[in-house]
Amino acid sequence: MSGLEITIITVIILALLYLASCIKIVPQANAYVVERLGGYQSTWDVGVHLKLPIIDRVAKKVNLKEQVADFAPQPVITKDNVTMRIDTVVFYQITDPKLYAYGVMNPIMAIENLTATTLRNIIGDLELDETLTSREIINTKMRVSLDVATDPWGIKVTRVELKNIIPPAAIQDAMEKQMKAERERRESILIAEGGKRSAILVAEGKKESAILEAEAEKEAAILRAEAKKEATIREAEGQAEAILSVQKANAEGIRFLNEAAPNSAVIQLKSLEAFAKAADGRATKIIIPSEIQGLAGLVKSLVEVGNEGTLDHKE
Repeated sequence: MSGLEITIITVIILALLYLASCIKIVPQANAYVVERLGGYQSTWDVGVHLKLPIIDRVAKKVNLKEQVADFAPQPVITKDNVTMRIDTVVFYQITDPKLYAYGVMNPIMAIENLTATTLRNIIGDLELDETLTSREIINTKMRVSLDVATDPWGIKVTRVELKNIIPPAAIQDAMEKQMKAERERRESILIAEGGKRSAILVAEGKKESAILEAEAEKEAAILRAEAKKEATIREAEGQAEAILSVQKANAEGIRFLNEAAPNSAVIQLKSLEAFAKAADGRATKIIIPSEIQGLAGLVKSLVEVGNEGTLDHKE
């Protein structure tokens, strides 16, 4: 192979390599800003693209993913003249590659400086306590402000977070003492509430015990009254049955007397026995009817005659 042929083959290979370099493949979540003769030509999306040799060039490769920028702590002064340091984290996404390429010289540095100034403006209107307790409010205000400011640069700020709030050492000591005092106060309150609750429970227990004792006494009294009532009823029923038995016996006696058909002398004698039982040694004075008195004399005479006959018999 002659030297001319080698030269031709070499030129052809170089030409092919040069033409291959003009073929560009844009990967996913990326965009290429292309310039032609130094001016903006187009923005290539995902896929295969061909640029003209020498005339076209890829000016900037842009990443379209959401990105995070963690900035160093920035010194800020609160409304009550307390100096502290705050570091922020900014989440952003490039939405317009052309504006991002031509809008600002150094977008990340611009966002950092803009974040610092916006943070100072917001914190300057807040006192120390508000700054420590209003993170969500500060995050929202910063996001809105940065999103508006970065829109001409083709950047959308999606989220802003205050990573750390670092107050001065003296303020930290004071805050720790305040937190310690607050914890001790809460502990004292909890102990007092526990004692109060315990006393209430003891009092309620005593109250319930007294109520139960009173109810027990009441139930016992009711049971005693019912038992007494039952005994009284039974006693009354016994007396009634006894009276009924006596009345039945009397009725039977009267019936027997009626069946026996006694004469007047027997009736008067029974009456005399009834008066003797009525007296029974307790009466001081008894009025006896005349007919019974005559009968009593007759009985006495009969007794005396009986006694005399007994004496004669003995002699």
